Amino acid sequence: MSLLTSLAGRPAPRVSFEFFPPKPAEAEAKLWEVIQRLAPLAPSFVSVTYGAGGSTRERTHATVRRIRQGTGLDPAAHLTCVAASRAEIDAVARDYWAHGVRHIVALRGDPPDIQGGVLGRYVPHPGGYAFAADLVAGLKKVADFEISVAAYAETHPAAPSPQFDLENLKRKVDAGASRAITQFFFDADVYLRFRDRCVQAGILVPIVPGILPVTNVAQSFKFATACGARVPPWMAALFDGLDDDPETRKLVAATVAAELCQRLRAEGVSDFHFYTLNRAELTIGLCRLLGIRAKAPVQALHASA
Repeated sequence: MSLLTSLAGRPAPRVSFEFFPPKPAEAEAKLWEVIQRLAPLAPSFVSVTYGAGGSTRERTHATVRRIRQGTGLDPAAHLTCVAASRAEIDAVARDYWAHGVRHIVALRGDPPDIQGGVLGRYVPHPGGYAFAADLVAGLKKVADFEISVAAYAETHPAAPSPQFDLENLKRKVDAGASRAITQFFFDADVYLRFRDRCVQAGILVPIVPGILPVTNVAQSFKFATACGARVPPWMAALFDGLDDDPETRKLVAATVAAELCQRLRAEGVSDFHFYTLNRAELTIGLCRLLGIRAKAPVQALHASA
């Protein structure tokens, strides 16, 4: 019996999707098309990212507000500690609350991009929240937000040790976070070992696996290097030599991601967070394999939203 067949009778898991704020008008139109395609899958929430150094701040805010006002989806706004005072961050949070946004993804954030795409050293804003745990605590004082935070199954690149990184996650949860979403990974055992370590450390909130369907091999592997995610040799070998064969790349990417999701589901995972990269096809296919079927279309985007 195949793994897919053995899971057929289980309840479908919950899913959430991540988008990044578009810049050119052409990219903006594409994003809303993707949102409309994914919305009938009834995600628990959709999140909108913040660029390094807060570089997409206004576009993030505009995208979140438009999703909230123009669709039936529940948006979660990324908010970081970078390049802003506590007063500025609190004002943004109050504005979100006033516009009906009740969910924040609270992150330390990356420093501004510098030469060659290499991130500089993180330095807390002198009048800001120093780290994500401080941000979580501050947001809880502003309003009773639902707060998600980041987790690193393979340890944050800047953390001095896995134990330090785990203790930092515990601080974020103790400050008021209600779930942790992992950075993407390609090996199910990496996540499963990390989940066990979280339980042993007394971290009892859901640890939601972040899944990155590989739509662009070079870009995805570059992301992996930057965030400390290991690309297994067998996976690199699968994509080797497919630079000029996009159709085969798509097939391989779908198979790899599907096997990862099915393995996690077999191990009791009931929530998945998809890093969509503002693309719909692979995410829709993976959701179908997880037993998720489109429901009635949500409210259409208002042209003026």
